[in-house]
Amino acid sequence: MASGKPKKKNPRLASGRKRARQGLKLNAANTSLRSKYRTAVKNVEKAVLAGDKTKATELFAKAQSVLDTIADKGIFHKNKAARDKSRLSAKVKALALAAA
Repeated sequence: MASGKPKKKNPRLASGRKRARQGLKLNAANTSLRSKYRTAVKNVEKAVLAGDKTKATELFAKAQSVLDTIADKGIFHKNKAARDKSRLSAKVKALALAAA
């Protein structure tokens, strides 16, 4: 019978077609930023697990910038960004205390 996905209809109005084009561009940009976020967080966590304090603090500074950018653009809520920064900061500080 019918396949699982419903068939998409093309918009008739010019404004609808434009909105569809914009949606594709925004989706690509948001996907890229989400990927950058995941990579930044993952790199900090890897450095913490490796026990490299200097690298972890350096990567954490870069991750903060990425998190703030994502929160400003509305991809993630600002509270989620703050929560993630707080958790990463706690891990980096714990590493610094353990090394001292």
